[in-house]
Amino acid sequence: MDLSALRAALEMPVMALGDTHKTMTQEYQRLGLIEPPLQPMEEGRSKAQRAEAVWKSLGDDELEHLAAQLLADGTLTAAQRNEIEDILWIDVPTVGIPKRVRREIAADLVFEDLTAVARDRFDAMLERLWDLGPAELFGGIFGDSPRFGAPTLRQQILQHVHRNPGDWTGEEFFDKLGAIDAPDRRFNLFLEALVSHHVVPKEPLQRATVEVINRHLRGERLMLREIGSEDGYPVFEVVAMADRPLSKPKNIIFASRAKPDLRLVNALDNHLELMNEDEVLVYDEPIPRHGLRWSDLQSWWQRNHPGQDNDQAKRQLYNRLLRCLPENSPPQENLFKLYYEIHRESAYNLPALLPEIWLYWDPKTAKQRGSDALLKFRMDFLLLLPDHRIVLEVDGANHYADSAGKPDPQEYAKNAKADRIMKLSSYDVFRFGGAELCEFDRAKIELTTFFRELFAKYEISPES
Repeated sequence: MDLSALRAALEMPVMALGDTHKTMTQEYQRLGLIEPPLQPMEEGRSKAQRAEAVWKSLGDDELEHLAAQLLADGTLTAAQRNEIEDILWIDVPTVGIPKRVRREIAADLVFEDLTAVARDRFDAMLERLWDLGPAELFGGIFGDSPRFGAPTLRQQILQHVHRNPGDWTGEEFFDKLGAIDAPDRRFNLFLEALVSHHVVPKEPLQRATVEVINRHLRGERLMLREIGSEDGYPVFEVVAMADRPLSKPKNIIFASRAKPDLRLVNALDNHLELMNEDEVLVYDEPIPRHGLRWSDLQSWWQRNHPGQDNDQAKRQLYNRLLRCLPENSPPQENLFKLYYEIHRESAYNLPALLPEIWLYWDPKTAKQRGSDALLKFRMDFLLLLPDHRIVLEVDGANHYADSAGKPDPQEYAKNAKADRIMKLSSYDVFRFGGAELCEFDRAKIELTTFFRELFAKYEISPES
């Protein structure tokens, strides 16, 4: 983050806090700002001197928190808000949409459709994201007339978008907003807002608008992808397209040594019933847009185990997952334990490490199915991220040896083929040799480095 730019952007809002000595004191206390004590030769300070003293005492480490407070309280002008947001967003991973594609999207959108449904919602969205100029004190009385000077962008939108649809082309509208040249994150938030139910409370129009935008994004290997739902409406986010777009998981069958005993009780609705639920866990709720974190998994556990407080739920869920691991595989147990030991409290907001995931399920045995049998039916561990499914495999001797412990090329080939199938199905697979994780202390060193590098590669953090 550019701290010098953030400091410059915050100077005017901080220097303007309060218009009397009393209100200045109240604002400083509200924001946690410390006014330096008077110097020995000072008898007192003017308001300007107080503001300067407070401002000069601010350390770089305080700027980001102060910026977040000012943004939250809504007292900044739109120009100040946008400048500060753009600085804070610089470090947020964001896909970029070229200006050419932005103009193509603008030309193809039918704004009359978007504004006709709920004009007030559309205008509120513009106010949140763009600088439409100062609010007019007498706007409500004089109908937003520009008689008191040059018309604000807000007044121009009223005239050329609402009152006279078609006056502006889509490109002109984007240009007036500053959307063509806007930083990537602000533009992406704008696209996501245009197809949000907060702006367009009609699902068919949401989806039609998404398709219009995606026609232009696909050429850049980008898309507005449905990532969840809110209040019964779909939610979309601008993302980079994977080689094969991932569907949303419907069921996660995990934490089981036994084969799931399933039956299809309603084929029309794809309703599965688990007959051995004491031996198998099934997470059947929508996966959040941020992936599946431990916090989500623990909340799901508590909903299914009423009466457990947070500490009880955390302990019992952890022990339940630990019990499902193979008894004869210390490396797998070490990996599971160390994931949560290494990250400790921060694991609450990190992807949940799910053990013993059932990837394929076939009511017939491999012998009955013959050459069509599914090869890799279970994964050792899975991390579900917003755009990636990360598989961690611990390879013991059974991955390359026969039942007698002798090297077996056929066994190795079978596992190599299964690995290819998972990768072609858009799973990111990372393998450990069992020998790497047998000894706990050595495994901790290895896994600490691995997870640090893994999280850096996929831009995972407890705050993301």
